Amino acid sequence: MRLIERIGEHYKTNISNRYIRPALLQLQLDKTTWDNIESLTEKFEQYRYEGFHLDELYRQIAATARFIVATRREVAPSLRYRLSEGGSGGSDRVMRDMAVNTFTANLELFAKLLCELYTRVKDLDSVHATNKGPLYRQMPEFGDLDDLILNG
Repeated sequence: MRLIERIGEHYKTNISNRYIRPALLQLQLDKTTWDNIESLTEKFEQYRYEGFHLDELYRQIAATARFIVATRREVAPSLRYRLSEGGSGGSDRVMRDMAVNTFTANLELFAKLLCELYTRVKDLDSVHATNKGPLYRQMPEFGDLDDLILNG
């Protein structure tokens, strides 16, 4: 749970903060993907009491992996240009520049945290698997998420 909470805090503070969010909202991701990202990054308190279903958690991790890949490809290279408009000044501009300057490093840390979560979930899945085997081996879209997260 602590790792999921840390992922959510990092996402809100360093990835989808008020300076960067306008550029992220331009990503061409479907509503289900956005909903899964929100569930993983913002609703961890709800899961603290209810627990996670492995299939839901895998879907949330997969959606967040797609977000990371799309953000690396579509947002990170042109972030400064996308946010250069909007004539805010003073300390607000300094904060925006800091967010832009650290965005790529923060995105990579986010990817590493997500990969760590994926590894832990796979380990847990393997320990508790029934005769069918772990869920990530039954569903091909979940099998190579770590490669997608780190190298996608």
